[in-house]
Amino acid sequence: MNRRSQRGMALIMVLLAMALVVMLAAGMTQKQSVRVYRATHYLAQNQGFSIALGAEEFAKQILYRDYEQDKEDSLLVDSPDEVWAKHSAILPVDDIGLVEVQIDDLGGRINLNDLVEGGEQVNDLTRKRLERLLQVLDIRNVSVDALVDWIDSNDQTVSARGAEDGHYLVASPSYRAANQPFTNVSELRLIDGMTEEDYRKLRPHVTALPVSGLGINVNLATAPVLQSLDERLTQAQAEAILARVEEERFEDIKNFLALDEFAGMGLKSDGLGLTTRFFDVAARITYDDREVNLVSTLYRGPDGRMQVVRRDSGQKNRITKEPFTVPDGG
Repeated sequence: MNRRSQRGMALIMVLLAMALVVMLAAGMTQKQSVRVYRATHYLAQNQGFSIALGAEEFAKQILYRDYEQDKEDSLLVDSPDEVWAKHSAILPVDDIGLVEVQIDDLGGRINLNDLVEGGEQVNDLTRKRLERLLQVLDIRNVSVDALVDWIDSNDQTVSARGAEDGHYLVASPSYRAANQPFTNVSELRLIDGMTEEDYRKLRPHVTALPVSGLGINVNLATAPVLQSLDERLTQAQAEAILARVEEERFEDIKNFLALDEFAGMGLKSDGLGLTTRFFDVAARITYDDREVNLVSTLYRGPDGRMQVVRRDSGQKNRITKEPFTVPDGG
């Protein structure tokens, strides 16, 4: 091989080496960019979540103040005229973006977990209310028996309209009945016969609380929930009761039972009340073209102390009430 050929070969080797170095450098730069993006996204999400926890703390303070005011008035009553129930809040947080928080009552709904007591015994009062609620909402393909079978601890259907493992294992994908209390209302989507349309109809009127026997807060019950109290109560009568609550809340359950709309029905106070123990707090943080959502379920004890039951960062579009801007200093 002559000297010119050797020089040409050496040049080719150098060019190949340079190309390899460029390729490696480009790959490293791309990987580094991805890592920087991931780190930035992770830090931003953490920042948003931390702000959402601050919004949750704000809601705790609002609910505790509400308890203290009720205690001072010697009247523990929760109703739609209270500020937390009427409005969402926009919090003043400098250089952050938009911070929104909303408190939703869960006491005016039917607790699905009241349906079965001790893992086996069906609560007849709750069963009848849920049956009437399904009728009012025109949900025809879902049976309360299927809800009972989802909760009760055995694997035997309570009736031909029930649903245990045998119904769900043939689904695609297959799954089993929970055979325990509902942990989240979204489990209703798994119930035999439930469609997405029916789920959306039912969702605002039921809840899944870890404590049973609290009853329905009649001041905050929806019209369908009111109709579930007796099959003879019409939609017009239920809406008339809601209008009355808007004008003046009930401070004694006896006054609620004495309404003309309930005349001749023999309605009793079983499973009815005037206070709420559980609340959903929805927080939405918007900043840098990002959005972080957090829905926290809170329990307010008889002493007013607040506890977080669960948190869910997967729910969106929960801020629906008219906003109220909180001034600096709260």
